[in-house]
Amino acid sequence: MATSFNVNISTRDAGIYEGRAVSLVAPGEIGYLGVLANHAPLITTLIPGKIILRNESGEKTIFRSKGNGFLDVIKNNVTILLDSAEPL
Repeated sequence: MATSFNVNISTRDAGIYEGRAVSLVAPGEIGYLGVLANHAPLITTLIPGKIILRNESGEKTIFRSKGNGFLDVIKNNVTILLDSAEPL
């Protein structure tokens, strides 16, 4: 079984997602970036695009980011702050 990590996705108005994932893909300014468990600490900006989460059973959860944002990874906790987003 793959190791999971905590994910919290929020906008200015509300929390969009809080849960665990084994992988995350997000749209960075120079291309999509991936995060797995035990990723090195990272802070980066995000642009509009798809954010794809995969849970321990292999199911995908996809969000569409409609604005810019930030992604922070530290100690198996990923925080994403976005201007706006919606589930697909």
